[in-house]
Amino acid sequence: PERRGLLYAGTESGMYLSFDDGLSWQPFQRNLPVVPVTDLAWKEHDLIVATQGRSFWVMEDLMPLHHLNAEVAASDHWLYRPYETYRMSGFGGGSGVTFRYYFKEAPDSSRVKLRMLEEDGSVIKTFTPKTKGDKLAVRAGLNAFTWNLRYEDAESFDGLIMWAGNTRGPRAVPGTYQARLVVGDDSTTVPFVVKPDPRSASSLADLQAQFDFLIAIRDKLTETHRAIKQIRDVRGQVKAVTGRLDDDHAGAAEIKEAGKALVEKITAVEEALYQTKNQSRQDPLNFPIRLNNKLAAVASNASVGDYRPTDQAVAVRDELAAQIDAELATLRVVMETDLPAFNRLVRDHAVPAVIVETEKKAAAGTN
Repeated sequence: PERRGLLYAGTESGMYLSFDDGLSWQPFQRNLPVVPVTDLAWKEHDLIVATQGRSFWVMEDLMPLHHLNAEVAASDHWLYRPYETYRMSGFGGGSGVTFRYYFKEAPDSSRVKLRMLEEDGSVIKTFTPKTKGDKLAVRAGLNAFTWNLRYEDAESFDGLIMWAGNTRGPRAVPGTYQARLVVGDDSTTVPFVVKPDPRSASSLADLQAQFDFLIAIRDKLTETHRAIKQIRDVRGQVKAVTGRLDDDHAGAAEIKEAGKALVEKITAVEEALYQTKNQSRQDPLNFPIRLNNKLAAVASNASVGDYRPTDQAVAVRDELAAQIDAELATLRVVMETDLPAFNRLVRDHAVPAVIVETEKKAAAGTN
């Protein structure tokens, strides 16, 4: 059969391919056993091969061959435009866009990126050979990568444990997007289309409302988790200062008391935002769920299926966001008043930044 100017032939000795209307043929056996081929048929972009005595075989996705031309052959790298992809509904939504890209020679992996872009060019997500869980292959020859349609996750922090909630980003709404393969100082950009599930009765407006709802929760979780990381960083630094302060140092008692008060204030905010007692996946059963987990659980429920968020979900989201904002406002006051006051106190009493343990012992021995 013919497809975009290429001829495929099955013979008694296997498969052959012609790029010049049959004037010349070359083997196209791939991993097919050496066996007579009795029939060929196309199913979308896959070639179905019937053999004599060795069952049916499927040569999947021959699109790169069908788009091979002189420009592609002469290029150091090439990004093929992917097929239109359906955003499948149902629990989890297992659909994704598969990109095929070519390198004449294996590139410097540190200089290769694949970016997902909105139609206006703004960046959705960037993948590299070091991306955790979604590593970008950069072998010489043809490579493939599948984007699961999800936007960036909410920012997390070490040891985060939640129940019935997660930090996962929402899935893209059906529409037109772009992908950009960056190789060093060069790049190639192709458009692609995400289509709605034809089995779903949800409108594009419903899907957009769901996305807007989930992306707002994602951003609020990121803001919350950044605050928690800031709290932990500041608390660690304050304790490091007060922990190395000798009791006989001028102002030691005042500095330690100020440090203790500061730590108590920011820790109270942290404990309102996150259940700090969680150490294992089962701990949320034993300790009260805090604000970040409640908000993440709302997102998890609202992300099931292709539905506009309910009025009740919006009301709960807004209530939780308001409580989080109140805690973050409290934290900002502490960081803008108590923390500078503590730093001035430390500076005024010339607390040393570094103390060498051997020098402290030597000083103690001379007294």
